[in-house]
Amino acid sequence: MIFPSLFSIPDEMEKEISVTEMAERFDKIATATVSDAMENLGLTNNYVLDLNIRSLTDNMHVAGAAFTIKGERDCRTGAEAHSKAMEGRDIWAEIYPGCVVVVDPGMAREGGFGFFGEMTSWNFKYHGARGIVIDGGIRDRPGLLQIPEWGTFVRYTSPIESHPRWRINEIQCPVVLTGQLVKQVRINPGDFIVGDSDAVIVVPKESVMKVLIKAEEIWVGEEGSRKDFLAGLSFDEVYKKWGRA
Repeated sequence: MIFPSLFSIPDEMEKEISVTEMAERFDKIATATVSDAMENLGLTNNYVLDLNIRSLTDNMHVAGAAFTIKGERDCRTGAEAHSKAMEGRDIWAEIYPGCVVVVDPGMAREGGFGFFGEMTSWNFKYHGARGIVIDGGIRDRPGLLQIPEWGTFVRYTSPIESHPRWRINEIQCPVVLTGQLVKQVRINPGDFIVGDSDAVIVVPKESVMKVLIKAEEIWVGEEGSRKDFLAGLSFDEVYKKWGRA
């Protein structure tokens, strides 16, 4: 099982940070700011998911380490189907606090059905997940909106059940979701997911602390700029003070 429980902070501090703490810090920052931080660090082009993968409401935000699920079209019953990669695996035992469920439905992404739904989302949340990102559909929009502090980012909603049309064949493996600047974005287990009403961004796990620190640095300036604009300062005054406006 891949369980990224701790991340090391480079150079600035000699300590480790939990996935949950990192998620809470990213959760305060807009994706546009995270994008700026990544561009600033030279992490360009392959980090933004297709803009049609959107939040259910404009005020949704999600951040957490990717818990990946890969599936495929499959009309067989549970007794008929067999996935060698899932032998001895229990998805509910492997979900961990601070993760975001990321689903690659394979060729079924445009199938018009919901790969998961409200009740499954409640179970993911119970085991510590903070939200779900699907390159496809989900069921039960009204119910999903009742789940507190739960981010849902999908292409569409549908009343149609995925079973027996699709099934999971592997978890915690590299997956591929459709990208915006590139055709495909690879997501590895433990990469960090940040999503809001603008987009869903993928931060490589090996760069996540550098991106977080840079994004927080930019965010401080942006928050200061907002306060000064509200106080009546001009654009030139704000730019001179914060170097950004």
